[in-house]
Amino acid sequence: MGSAFLDLTQLELNRPTDVTLTLKDPHYPDHDLGIILLSVILTPKEGESRDVTMLMRKSWKRSSKELSENEVVGSYFSVKSLFWRTCGRPALPVLGFCRAELQNPYCKNVQFQTQSLRLSDLHRKSHLWRGIVSITLIEGRDLKAMDSNGLSDPYVKFRLGHQKYKSKIMPKTLNPQWREQFDFHLYEERGGVIDITAWDKDAGKRDDFIGRCQVDLSALSREQTHKLELQLEEGEGHLVLLVTLTASATVSISDLSVNSLEDQKEREEILKRYSPLRIFHNLKDVGFLQVKVIRAEGLMAADVTGKSDPFCVVELNNDRLLTHTVYKNLNPEWNKVFTFNIKDIHSVLEVTVYDEDRDRSADFLGKVAIPLLSIQNGEQKAYVLKNKQLTGPTKGVIYLEIDVIFNAVKASLRTLIPKEQKYIEEENRLSKQLLLRNFIRMKRCVMVLVNAAYYVNSCFDWDSPPRSLAAFVLFLFVVWNFELYMIPL
Repeated sequence: MGSAFLDLTQLELNRPTDVTLTLKDPHYPDHDLGIILLSVILTPKEGESRDVTMLMRKSWKRSSKELSENEVVGSYFSVKSLFWRTCGRPALPVLGFCRAELQNPYCKNVQFQTQSLRLSDLHRKSHLWRGIVSITLIEGRDLKAMDSNGLSDPYVKFRLGHQKYKSKIMPKTLNPQWREQFDFHLYEERGGVIDITAWDKDAGKRDDFIGRCQVDLSALSREQTHKLELQLEEGEGHLVLLVTLTASATVSISDLSVNSLEDQKEREEILKRYSPLRIFHNLKDVGFLQVKVIRAEGLMAADVTGKSDPFCVVELNNDRLLTHTVYKNLNPEWNKVFTFNIKDIHSVLEVTVYDEDRDRSADFLGKVAIPLLSIQNGEQKAYVLKNKQLTGPTKGVIYLEIDVIFNAVKASLRTLIPKEQKYIEEENRLSKQLLLRNFIRMKRCVMVLVNAAYYVNSCFDWDSPPRSLAAFVLFLFVVWNFELYMIPL
């Protein structure tokens, strides 16, 4: 959302100072990203400067593991320059530069490199998740009876961080059979803890708590399905689950300058990974997809100001990545590169553009769906945005460049396996058009029945003697000649 730097030479020791920092994006220096108001106080740290130096060195190594050797040397020089500047004064455990040092062109360059490296490193390593946790809720056994009839109406809630799911309600049972599957995104390398609670549904009053249990994902091995029978704490009974952890290390988002396929060495490694010689190596990994989301033009104005705040969502099956938001613009430029691992070559890449709204859910601006088999590698194309149902065009076009590399033999074998179920589905909303269309359909059905009733009644009233006579003869013929074997006819 933005970053800023604080010049420590502006501060006085042991005196609070109000500071206003302007947020900037190194890739878009002209964009206004807002400000941060701080109250800062600078105090001396007791102890030898050597201890502080070691502390800073350890801290910087932890936050810069991915930096190259030259980058670490440049960053360490900035730390040393701080302690050289504060020689004879209390050492401060922070990075900084004095105005005298910044007159030196080399020091200026070091400061600029250090700041740019930290910012670019944050942008480069923006993996949204590191794995997918698939949970199948099979059944419950011997749950606690919460109703007066000796039964319960149980359902289960799952929570992993900010992600939440709720199962369907099974009425009047202590041994429910759910057979439901849920999909969580794993954001941490070490895993996490899934909180599971069971509840009894009560109409008109608060639901009753049945029990609680947890699943520690760090204790489960990846790429393997685990069957767990969990005892409910603070209650009675068991829950039976299937838990599978799947790695998604190849799902990533980066800037346009960080392009895997343009690096000849990386491209050769990817081509080697999906060469015909490696048919039986990881059959689930069919191919590699790279999507460059470049820009969009002529988008729909979703705000009252005649502008939009567009961002882009790229989806491939259950992998879902987002770009940043470009504010107040109908012709945004994202210049982002998305990479996915392909599990099924018959999958469809979906790219959707939304308008960001702070107070409510995002507004839909347009969507395109591109089958992977129809992609021409390395070709930049303009795709016309369509409506949600993909039945007609909407306003605007989006420019994409897509590359697909896959193993044909693996893709053919994967065709024989059922299609992967998509768990990230858009919530159904009340649509006035759909409601009106269904009302018209119901009205037509009712009118058919009403007209049929009028027609039969007119036969009884002899409004048309020939028609009523024919109906009467047919009625007598059916009554006199009816047999049970005629029912199927």
